Amino acid sequence: MNAALLIALGGALGALARYGCVTLAERTFGGGFPLGTLLVNALGCFVAGLVAAWLEARGDSAELRAFLAVGVLGGFTTFSAFGVDTLALARDGRTLVACVYVATSLACGLGGVALGLRLAR
Repeated sequence: MNAALLIALGGALGALARYGCVTLAERTFGGGFPLGTLLVNALGCFVAGLVAAWLEARGDSAELRAFLAVGVLGGFTTFSAFGVDTLALARDGRTLVACVYVATSLACGLGGVALGLRLAR
């Protein structure tokens, strides 16, 4: 199957799952704290670790990686890709690079939101 189609199908499933998890958390615990987003990010990172190890152990499949890692997890949370990339850098002994990546990602993410809000207003 075409990689773009696999990613699109996986992304749709991941986005629906994210919406369901966030909505359930808000209905259960209220909306005063973004618990749903926190849970989605944590769960997405956990599942990304499982998927990465599983793909590694079974012999990486481009189709499965496209569907699961890029599509489903990308639609569910891109924070999972951030987690996998950060730990891969650390595992490869590039701890300083991993720390710079974490700090830069946080600064750029928050800065991007602030800039976008300011420009839109």
